Amino acid sequence: MTIEAKPSPRERLLEAAATLTYRAGVGIGVEALCKAAGVSKRSMYQLFASKDELLAASLERRTSAYVAMLLPGADDDREPRERIMHVFEQVESQAGMPEFRGCPFLAAQIELKDQDHPASRVAHEVKANLTAFFRAEAEQGGADDPDLLARQLSLVFDGASARAGIGADKLTGLVAPTVTTLLDAAGVR
Repeated sequence: MTIEAKPSPRERLLEAAATLTYRAGVGIGVEALCKAAGVSKRSMYQLFASKDELLAASLERRTSAYVAMLLPGADDDREPRERIMHVFEQVESQAGMPEFRGCPFLAAQIELKDQDHPASRVAHEVKANLTAFFRAEAEQGGADDPDLLARQLSLVFDGASARAGIGADKLTGLVAPTVTTLLDAAGVR
């Protein structure tokens, strides 16, 4: 007989924060977070200095899974153009899911407004790393201006994510041609 260990209060709080903030936004109350996690407010404040710290830890915790889902693996030997397209194929695939609400890191930055908020700093780093990925691939692919192309690709990624996340647009047939046009114009092989 196998006995599964119950997740710790910390793990339950991190999971509740990830789920609830993705669904309802970062304005979710401490009581709702604690109730969903089955943890008292006192316990939450023993584990995290504040709700802000809980939000930051929750975003930090899901960073590696998000990056693994989005970016091609280190052993992916496709050309830079295909590696860039992979990212947009992933977001298009995710956007087709009924529970899709957009990029959780972009949403946190938009909702929080305060760039010094701990969760905003985590989100900013994730978004900066995505732009750095685009830049490295653009440079390796021979782009005329890798910095500009990386910023353009980030703009398309965030715009596509946001529009699909609020149900304003379907990404199928829209994102790939847009990215292809940018890659062609930049001379990426």
